[in-house]
Amino acid sequence: MNLQTAGKTYRQLVGNGLIYSVPRFQRDYSWGPTEWEDLWADIENLFAEDGEEEHYMGYLVLQSADNKHFRIIDGQQRLTTLSIIVLAVLAHLKNFIRDGIAPEENEKRLEQLRNIYIGYVDPVTLIAESKLKLNRNNDDLYQKYLVPLEPLPARGLKATERLMKKAYEWFFERIKQFSAKNRDGRALAAFIDRLSDKLFFTVITVNDELNAYKVFETLNARGVQLSSTDLLKNYLFSVVHKDGGSELEMEELDKRWEHITGIIGSDSLPNFLRAYWNSRNRFVRHAELFKRIRAKIISKGQVFELLRKMEVYAHLFAALRNPEDELWQPEQRTHVKLLRLFNVRQLYPLLMSAWGALKAADFTRMLRYAVVISFRYNVIGQLPPNEQERLYNQIAVQISSGDLTSIQRILQALKAIYVPDEKFKLDFSEKEFRTTQARNKKIVRYILFEIERHITSGDACDMDNPAFTIEHIMPENIEHAWEDIDDKEHQLFLYRLGNMTLLEAKLNKQLGNASFSEKRKKYKESTFAITRKVADDNAFWNAERIAARQRWMAKQAAAIWKID
Repeated sequence: MNLQTAGKTYRQLVGNGLIYSVPRFQRDYSWGPTEWEDLWADIENLFAEDGEEEHYMGYLVLQSADNKHFRIIDGQQRLTTLSIIVLAVLAHLKNFIRDGIAPEENEKRLEQLRNIYIGYVDPVTLIAESKLKLNRNNDDLYQKYLVPLEPLPARGLKATERLMKKAYEWFFERIKQFSAKNRDGRALAAFIDRLSDKLFFTVITVNDELNAYKVFETLNARGVQLSSTDLLKNYLFSVVHKDGGSELEMEELDKRWEHITGIIGSDSLPNFLRAYWNSRNRFVRHAELFKRIRAKIISKGQVFELLRKMEVYAHLFAALRNPEDELWQPEQRTHVKLLRLFNVRQLYPLLMSAWGALKAADFTRMLRYAVVISFRYNVIGQLPPNEQERLYNQIAVQISSGDLTSIQRILQALKAIYVPDEKFKLDFSEKEFRTTQARNKKIVRYILFEIERHITSGDACDMDNPAFTIEHIMPENIEHAWEDIDDKEHQLFLYRLGNMTLLEAKLNKQLGNASFSEKRKKYKESTFAITRKVADDNAFWNAERIAARQRWMAKQAAAIWKID
């Protein structure tokens, strides 16, 4: 990979003859008051008496073939805002000149600062060049009004242009407050001079889009969220542009992209694209997705076809993450809610293929099968997802291609990752869930309510009802009543499923850390059969009884979460 990494101050970035441009179809300027205030607070802290010596502005990802012209792949919001701050300072210097405040000195300061941070005169053509060029929706306002310090138009602006105008006015007022004590051009020049040396970035420069995408994947894996969505978008739009796409086609493409982004959300779009891609193509990981797309989508027609299909399936992807979506029928909603609870996303490509190929009733069955398989494989077994994800991809491709058309054949294909009863019961009988975690607590409630429903052969109470709680039979805090339990036993068995049951909140409140003999009396009063059974079957409670109860629970679970 042709990649360069360097730490640079803002002065080192823009205080030279380099040109930075935002790709034409990259996202518009979108920072608002929250981001402006955060940045200004950081700047003020740099000038405070006990403030920071310098402030880290994060990663910039740039693309360049000649080390003179750079496309901003990630970082345009920060660079644009810093440029607006400099322009706000220049506007104040211009006002000083107008008002006769050291006009000759401030004229020199304005010209010098403009040359360093905003634009310069090309030594060959002698034409003024702006150091920063924005995208198609922002550059007109920036070049025509902001850079030359012209009065900003009051009407006829796009939403993103209005935001840039507000940003300029917001920082203009902050600079005004900064210089209110003495209208001194030297202070403003010193402000920019010091600021440009105190703000620094980690700059990553690559030579093409593929390397930029690899950077995104590496940094995102380490918790630094970058806009790989923008990179994907820019590539697809560049294909249409190179293939002779008209302005009307480009605008239509932009509308479709924005519509998809509106449904999915910009941050989730790469995950959606990968799920969609894997529902129809050979399995690909995130790190290779851009390379695969670049190899296969090479014409204008292919780009439009991809976006048309993405638009259709974007609604499904969004609905898979929202059980309350109007797309779902009542029974489907229940299954989707459970898949969300299990946090299983590897099967999205399979569900996307099945949704497009199966009748509604069969798709509902597919969702139920997915719940059972996920519960056995992921929730209880916690088996490696790699093999599972690849199998889901293979079946999804077969469904999309028409090779698998019936729910029976799909189920047969899924048999390889359906954990068999003996393995499932063994896994279940040793399973623990630390209920200190909110998600684990919800899963335990679900398991206990399903077992209750199974042994009573009827509908159990609402599992989300706060009137019912999870009761740790051997309590989380051992007091004198549990002196027969040593610390090691308590640690090993406290969060085992066999040590948990359901109990009415009012009864649970009365028990606290009471002895088992006292708890038995209250358990007998419970409306839950699973809890009354604890009292009926056990005269005492220890690790052996917990293990025995959990083996019984495992047998019930094998009958509940089962596909014939």
